[in-house]
Amino acid sequence: MSISNVSSGASALDQYQLDSDRFATGNELGKDQFLQLLVAQMNNQDPLSPQENGEFIAQLAQFSTVEGIDNLNGSMESLLSGYQSSQALQASSMVGRTVIVPTDQAVVDTSAGLEGQLALSSSSSNVFVKVYDESGSLVDTVNLGALEAGMHDFTWDGTDGAGNLMEPGVYTFEAMATINGTNTQMATLLPANVDSVSLGAGSGGEMLLNVAGLGSISLSNVYAIQ
Repeated sequence: MSISNVSSGASALDQYQLDSDRFATGNELGKDQFLQLLVAQMNNQDPLSPQENGEFIAQLAQFSTVEGIDNLNGSMESLLSGYQSSQALQASSMVGRTVIVPTDQAVVDTSAGLEGQLALSSSSSNVFVKVYDESGSLVDTVNLGALEAGMHDFTWDGTDGAGNLMEPGVYTFEAMATINGTNTQMATLLPANVDSVSLGAGSGGEMLLNVAGLGSISLSNVYAIQ
């Protein structure tokens, strides 16, 4: 469509929207074409019935809004890209290290034992951690006694209740606390070794840490780095 064919009764914005697929690609060229159409409309308008100032201002306002949204989208994309790059750098620095994450399972080198934490929601007269092997069998119980509300450390020495050293592997830790006469499970924080990192699904996907024996966890779920 040549500029000279723009009718005096047509809105420049409407013409721009109808023919936008015929213009060269790129936001900047589209904006230039819009302005050319607007100028053409002014040049070809009926001198006996010129376009009202209000209509002209409205078209310019619409153009400014579209341009502003394009610029905002570009800024957000740049911000997201920078954020993901920062995440990738932070996550890659964790490969080969041990992180503390909220989970009830951990790969344990029983010769070294395990140090974990539990989050006690309320004061308890009796706090204990049950340790289960991969088959779900109870192998040991770590008694912590009475504790106040808050974060508390616990240690499992890698042995069963009879003092026999267990085989290395994946173990489940169930923290329990007696509160108001009822045994209630508490959240645990356990160590995990980071094998690699990957990007989550979607354009705004978060960095994922692939940890030994546990699969993938979100970078935002890391409580601490050892």
